Amino acid sequence: MTTQLAFLPREELRRRKLVQQNSGNWSFRRYQGQGTLRGMRKEIYRMDREEAVALLRRAPVVHLASVTTEGEPILRTVHGVVVGNAVAFHGAPAGEKMEAVGRRAVISAEEHVAQIPSYFLDPERACPATTYYRSAQVHGVLERVDDANEKAEVLSALMQRFQPEGGHVPIDAAHPLYRKAVAGIMVLKVRLDDVDGKAKLGQNRRPEELHKVMLGLWRRGASADLTAMELVRAANPECPPPEFLRGPDGVSLHVALRDDDVAQVVALLHDVYWTVGIPGDALARSHRGAAAWVGARDGKGQLVATARAISDGARSAWIHDVMVAPAWRGKGVGSALLALLLDHPAVRHAREVRLQTRDAMALYARFGFVERGRNSERVEMVRLGA
Repeated sequence: MTTQLAFLPREELRRRKLVQQNSGNWSFRRYQGQGTLRGMRKEIYRMDREEAVALLRRAPVVHLASVTTEGEPILRTVHGVVVGNAVAFHGAPAGEKMEAVGRRAVISAEEHVAQIPSYFLDPERACPATTYYRSAQVHGVLERVDDANEKAEVLSALMQRFQPEGGHVPIDAAHPLYRKAVAGIMVLKVRLDDVDGKAKLGQNRRPEELHKVMLGLWRRGASADLTAMELVRAANPECPPPEFLRGPDGVSLHVALRDDDVAQVVALLHDVYWTVGIPGDALARSHRGAAAWVGARDGKGQLVATARAISDGARSAWIHDVMVAPAWRGKGVGSALLALLLDHPAVRHAREVRLQTRDAMALYARFGFVERGRNSERVEMVRLGA
């Protein structure tokens, strides 16, 4: 009975008080069995619509939930793509999904951010153990797409999403290569009229607890942990950074830079002596592929310093592209960034950390680097670990 109720028209759900408007969005209220209704238990976790749609766009798969004509539940994993104002997917024109056409459905996606063990917060009690994640849901009616051109648009979007390098004739509903295939394939969609999302990223924790979580993630040091640290900070902007992430006045230190930071890095490194002759796309790839890449932002979020390293995580690491914007030099930004990079999980265990420089020997000497050799252009320095 409750499964069937969940897929009644929205107006009927509202009449029965199974949905309720919250901050301009209609959210589903799950019947608890004792006469109470509950939506999102903690509104602090709610995503805005744009973030939820962005999650659906980048999700490798989405989950479709609906019911058959007999009220039996359907749950399928599909390759979805956002096209216009809908999440769409394709499949064979047969099976249980066909029974759900015209019925209410939910499409969902989720991202695992980090597993938070209890001992990050409490040395004895198991209770604080939790998982940080982000999720998004679309509630609506499962519609069949019959227009050939719209079907081709969805199929083209799927190819662009999962085969962006191309290597095929563009999909056109009228093209002889695709006319029969487009006509025979099933394309379904759910409109993005009712979208909701949740980001559980420690918003219920006090600053001192968040500091413990971020320190635990930093010490554990998986690549996903560093991204999780940045997400936790973004979700809790009122929380000051923990001590190891505190930079000089006016800047914030960051341990996991984003793909959209690459252009700013290329600009920072433009025409410095060690990048002369290196194309911008090569600089971009070297930063995306670095084992460690840290940076500093000013109060407006602009990247004003960057540093990266390549490392095998145990024997050796090389530091590259330490750069501070001219306006921020002499303020301790470079020293703070170098200290962060040397403590990076990919670098901290290396027995030898090497670099080359022409004019910053004094800076590196303060961090234990000693000269190993030199040529007419550069000095090679090394820092020995345990």
